Amino acid sequence: MEAPNPTARPQRPTLQESLRSSSFLHDHQQYKPSAPVNSIGNVLGTSLESGVGSLSLNPISPDPDRVTDSGITHSLFNHQVNPLPTDTPQVVATIFYKSSDPIHPHLHPDSSFNTDKLPSPTVPVGSAPTVDIEKIPREPPAPEPEPLDHLYGPFVSQLCLTNFLQILESLPTPYQRMNTSHRCLDQHEQPRVVEVTFSPPPNPDYLTFTDLRKHESIWRFEREWNVEVVLQKESVFRRHKRLVVFDMDSTLIQNEVIDEIAKFIGVEKEVSEITERAMNGELDFSASLKERVGLLKGVPADVFEKLKSVITISPGARELCKALKTLGYKLAVLSGGFQPLAEWLAGELGIDYAYANHLEIDLASQTLTGKLVPSYPIIDASQKRELLQSIAAENNIPVAQTVAVGDGANDLLMLHAAGLGVAWRAKSMVQLEAPTRLNGENMTDILHLLGLSKEDIKELL
Repeated sequence: MEAPNPTARPQRPTLQESLRSSSFLHDHQQYKPSAPVNSIGNVLGTSLESGVGSLSLNPISPDPDRVTDSGITHSLFNHQVNPLPTDTPQVVATIFYKSSDPIHPHLHPDSSFNTDKLPSPTVPVGSAPTVDIEKIPREPPAPEPEPLDHLYGPFVSQLCLTNFLQILESLPTPYQRMNTSHRCLDQHEQPRVVEVTFSPPPNPDYLTFTDLRKHESIWRFEREWNVEVVLQKESVFRRHKRLVVFDMDSTLIQNEVIDEIAKFIGVEKEVSEITERAMNGELDFSASLKERVGLLKGVPADVFEKLKSVITISPGARELCKALKTLGYKLAVLSGGFQPLAEWLAGELGIDYAYANHLEIDLASQTLTGKLVPSYPIIDASQKRELLQSIAAENNIPVAQTVAVGDGANDLLMLHAAGLGVAWRAKSMVQLEAPTRLNGENMTDILHLLGLSKEDIKELL
């Protein structure tokens, strides 16, 4: 029998057709199991036998269209085939390309026609309590990382994914190679949404899952590639939720209702300033609500009927609710706004529960008194969390099977309490503190967090 050649490079294993994606990453090579590690002695010995000059030769010709391997690997990791146990924890990263929000609206300075008009330094949303540089009592923000999406494509490119996998392997596991797989959730060519599953996650003794979600390397990756990354622990409850609760103002609808009412009596500026500070967590919500409601004294009680014509439902909210109802979900709107509009919106979107604040009405004059009805609790942060838990208990739904979506500081408690809490186009401070955040154009993006593909969503609708 012919003796095996010890220096021969083994055939790379490939996934079966049923286990891998037929996406544009079919040729992705860097993260398939590599060849056995060569010792320094073997490398030097081979090089001396074949000539010193061969050290600088690359046996694989450069190919700009795909990631190539030099053929020589030096690593601390064991590259022998060693499958992980079946019960090894997994983490799912859903990567969204921010197609509507380029990092830089201009080309690179070297090729721009307006090189003398570079934009002023900005603070990325979600990286500081405010995006107003004048309000940050520190030195100016550090320069933004070089934007790469305009160089490699306005989508989750192959190099973008490669960079993400490199970042994952640089995190403290420790000393254990990660297994990774991916799915393109919207389209195989030039995808906007890609789901990456990796295991094992970093050792919690070195890096907790909470810290992993906020890791500086992942934040920088998001800025470089103009993407958002949502991390979730993989489990059957990640894919099979049963209850979703929503905030109303600036979430399911694009308006702040109390600001719209204030327009009727000319106090919009005063009310909107208080609203903004309350949503950023600068003011106690209950106290600020009472202060704003006090400014509405004398407004006709039929103002809510008039407001229905100016309320704008957020893009994708109808489709999101319809898809969730088709799947059998219970839905609720928990709003710091007002009950008449919350009930109207629930009827429009097919939502099962509607909880909001009740304004007191003077029956004689049919106007608002500027007070809240004392027999109803104020829907503040703690009340939203209690309602989430009570609705789940009423329907025998574990909290792990719940989703909360909101944008303000008064939503943070329910976002942290839910199985999945999503800060949707939220205030800067809320994005900093929320478990996850999304700033997309269409609320149906939330369905991708449940593992649903574009084709799945079409079928549901």
